[in-house]
Amino acid sequence: MTKTKARAPAIYQIYPRSFQDTTGSGIGDLPGITSRLDYIAGLGVDAIWLSPIYVSPMMDGGYDIIDHTAIDDRYGTMEDFDAMVARAHDLGLKVYMDQVLNHTSDECPWFLEAIAGDEEKADYYLWRDPKPDGTEPNNWFAQFGTRAWTYNHKRRQYYYHQFTKHQPALNLRNPTVQDHIRTQIEGWLDHGVDGFRFDVVTAFLWDESLKDNPVASQEVHEKVAGETFNPYTFQDHTYDMLPGDGASYAANLRKWAGERAYLFGENTSGNNSIELCMDFSQEGRLDSTYSTDMPEGRGSPATFGDILSRGADFQKLPGWLSSHDQPRHGRGDASDAVLALQMAFLPGPWIIYQGEEMGLTQPDLAHHEVTDPLDLLWWPDGPGREGARVPIPWDADGEWYGFTDGCPWLPMRWDRDVLRRAQGKGGMVDFYRRIIGLRRDHGWATAKIEDSSTQNDIFDLTVVTEDGTRYRGVFCHGSGVSADTPEAPALICSDGVAPSAEGWWGGVWKL
Repeated sequence: MTKTKARAPAIYQIYPRSFQDTTGSGIGDLPGITSRLDYIAGLGVDAIWLSPIYVSPMMDGGYDIIDHTAIDDRYGTMEDFDAMVARAHDLGLKVYMDQVLNHTSDECPWFLEAIAGDEEKADYYLWRDPKPDGTEPNNWFAQFGTRAWTYNHKRRQYYYHQFTKHQPALNLRNPTVQDHIRTQIEGWLDHGVDGFRFDVVTAFLWDESLKDNPVASQEVHEKVAGETFNPYTFQDHTYDMLPGDGASYAANLRKWAGERAYLFGENTSGNNSIELCMDFSQEGRLDSTYSTDMPEGRGSPATFGDILSRGADFQKLPGWLSSHDQPRHGRGDASDAVLALQMAFLPGPWIIYQGEEMGLTQPDLAHHEVTDPLDLLWWPDGPGREGARVPIPWDADGEWYGFTDGCPWLPMRWDRDVLRRAQGKGGMVDFYRRIIGLRRDHGWATAKIEDSSTQNDIFDLTVVTEDGTRYRGVFCHGSGVSADTPEAPALICSDGVAPSAEGWWGGVWKL
C-alpha cells in the first residue's frame, strides 16, 4: 500500500466499545470493526479514527490508559488489530489511532512506582507539597469541575490531574517521557497506522510557575469550554493550559510521526478557540485541529459566521457536530439532512461520528444506567457523553439490533420504525453515501470559500474548487425566511430524506 496523506479527509469516528460485538460480551471488539469495514468504505469516507483500545480500567471510557502500547483484551489481540488494518487498507481506508498523551491511568506502573518512592518516575508526573495548612498547591480546577489536585498519603504530596483523579497528568517536558511517546507512536506506525488523533492538545503543558489562575471575566466565563455552572469556567486558564510553548509542542508530534502521517488534534479551550486551532496547525505541526464551537453551536449559521470572522482556514479546521464526547445532534427530522449536506459542502476535513449517518438521536439514560464520570458529576445536567456512546443499531429487526448476541453494556432502546426508514432505500444512510460522493467528485473538500452570509438563520456559502468551478450552498435553519436561490435545479437538496421540520431546507448548485 502506498502511504499517502489525505489532504482534507472525511473521517469516520469509531468508538470501539459500542460499534460491533462478535463474542457476546456486550462490548464491541476489533473483529467487529473488521466485519463492518465494507459498510464504512461503502459510505465513501477516506479514513477511520479509533477511540482508545488500549489497556484501561475504563474509569473514563478508555481514556485512562495503563499501557499505551498494548490492546485491552476486551477488544481482542494485536493480531486482530493487524487484520483490521490490513482489511481497511484493502478497502482504501486510512486508519487513524487515538493518542492520549496528556495523562495515564493511576494504575499505570509508572505512577505506582512514583507512589512507591521512585523519584525518576515521579518526575513523569507533577507532584507538589501541600501548602503549610495542608491545602492544594494552587487554585487550579480540573476540566470536569473538581479540584485539579489529589493528595496521596504515601508520598505526602498532591499530584495534578486535568480530568478525573484516576488520570494523573504526564510531564510532557520530561525527556524520558518524550522518548516513551516517540516509541509508542513509532510502534503503531509499524503496525500500519496512517495517522493520529491527539486528545486534548491544548492541555499538554502547564506554566511551570504554577501560579494561581486569575478570575475569568464574564466574556471568558461564557467561552471557556464546558457548562457555565462548572467552576472550571470561573477561571481564566492562564497558567494551567497553553503556556508560551504550548502550540509549538505540536512540532514534536510531527517529528515523531513523520511527514506522511495525518495528524489532527482536539482543542478543549474555549478561549480564542479558532485562533488556537490555527496556531496548532501551522506548517510543521498538525494537519488540522478542531474545537467545540461547531457542536456547541449545533452547526448554526451564527456559529459559522463567528468562526469565519475569526480568520478560520477550513482546510485546517475539521467540521463535526457529534462525537463520543458530545450529545448526538440528530433530531430525527429534516434538520439532520440539512446539517449533513452543510457539513459535506463545507471545505476541509469532516469528522462523522458512528451512527450519525443513520440519523441517530440522543438516547435518554437513567442515572443507574450511566457510568461516565462527567455525566454523573453533574447529573442530570451533564453533557450527555454516555448517551452518545449507546451501541450502534445495525439491524432494526434483530434482537439487540444486531450489535451483540449478549446484553449490551449500555441499554439500547432505539425506535425501530425510524431505523427502518433511515437504513432503507432513499433514507439517511443512502443520503450520506450520495453527499460524500459529491464532496469527493466535485472537489468541495479542497475548495476555497469565495463568499458567505449567515443572516436570518440562513447559511449561504459560495466556494471555488481547484479547477475553478464555483458552487453555492444555501442552508435554512428553521427560520422560515425565504432564501434567494438560483433558478436552476439544485445539484442536490435535502428534501424527502427525513420527516419534515418547519423551515429546514438545504441545497447546493453548480454556478
